[in-house]
Amino acid sequence: MSHVAVVDDDADLRNLISDFLRANGLTVSSAASGTEMDARISAEPADLVVLDLMMPGEDGLSILRRLRKPGGPAIIMLSAMGDDTDRIIGLEVGADDYLPKPCNPRELLARIRAVLRRRGEEGGRTNGAVRRFGAWTLDMVQREVHRIDCPPAPLTDAEFRVLVAFLDRPQRVMTRDQLIAAGKGVDSDVFDRAIDVTISRLRKKLGQDDPIRTVRNEGYMFTLKVDGE
Repeated sequence: MSHVAVVDDDADLRNLISDFLRANGLTVSSAASGTEMDARISAEPADLVVLDLMMPGEDGLSILRRLRKPGGPAIIMLSAMGDDTDRIIGLEVGADDYLPKPCNPRELLARIRAVLRRRGEEGGRTNGAVRRFGAWTLDMVQREVHRIDCPPAPLTDAEFRVLVAFLDRPQRVMTRDQLIAAGKGVDSDVFDRAIDVTISRLRKKLGQDDPIRTVRNEGYMFTLKVDGE
C-alpha cells in the first residue's frame, strides 16, 4: 500500500484530501508545515508528497528543492495561483505534476495513481540497468545521470521519461507530441510549454556537451549514439 504525505496549512482541505485518499486505499500522513512533514516521513518514508505551494514559514518550493534527490518521493504540487507561470515554476524546480486549488479529489487521486504507476512500472522494468551515451551513464534505478568529471544529477519523473524516450530513439527526430506523451503520460493535463521546460532542465544537467538538438518545425533530436543501439 503506497504511503502519501499531504502537506498543506489549510486544515479543512488537508483533512478532506487525506480522508478521501484513505477511503481509496492509500496510507496517508498529513502535515501543516515542512517541519511536521519531516517528522512524519522520517518515521515512515513517503512514496509521494502532495505539497501546497504557498505556506507560512518554509514554502512549498523550498520543501520541493530539498525533497528532490535520488530515491526521494514523487511530488505533486498544489497552488491557489493556477496560471501557467506557477505551473512552470513548479516543474522547473522538479515537481512530477501540478494541480490548481481547489482541486477535485478524484482528479488528484488519478494523478497520484498515474505517477506511482509510472514509477512502479519503470522500476520493475529497469531494475539494475544502466544506459550509456557519450561520456554519460543513466542509472535507471536511482534516476540520475553520471559523468566522470561531474557530480550525479538526479532527474525528475518527466526528465527521466523524456531522456529514456531519446535513448530509445537516438539520432532520430522526435516530435513535440511524442515527447509530451513520453514525459507525462496520457493521464496528465499536459501543456506545450511543459515539454520545453523539461528539455531545458535536461540540457542544463547534461552541461556543455548537451546532445539535444532542436529541429526547427519538427521537434528535437538526441545526437549521441547510445551503447547497444
